[in-house]
Amino acid sequence: MRTITEIIIHCTATRPDANCTVESIRRYHKSLGWHDIGYHYVIYPDGSVHSARPIEQVGAHCPGHNVQSIGVAYVGGLDADGHPADTRTPLQRLALLQLVQDLMEEHNVTTIHGHNEYAAKACPCFNVQQWRKENNF
Repeated sequence: MRTITEIIIHCTATRPDANCTVESIRRYHKSLGWHDIGYHYVIYPDGSVHSARPIEQVGAHCPGHNVQSIGVAYVGGLDADGHPADTRTPLQRLALLQLVQDLMEEHNVTTIHGHNEYAAKACPCFNVQQWRKENNF
């Protein structure tokens, strides 16, 4: 098993009502020439958490950080007009919190970041460090 020290949170940069699934993301990422879907987990608007790339495999979600990280994405990130926005549903918020807490415990993770902390992107369309403070971790 690889050593995991970091969780990186993403959004899919889609409208929340888009028919965005693990399989549709996988098809898109493979069309870019990637080996598989880049994320390890995807959280749907209904709060369901779906495994994507096997955790044992290095992800393809944040260059320079993939080897030691787990990539988690929520479906959404764009408002109805296609602008970046925190579109997490209450169920997604709860699922993300629980998943991150579980992964931190299971893998002894020491850092959590938003993709926007490493790239000039809005993703995940909310301030991960503020979210961490609000949730005391």
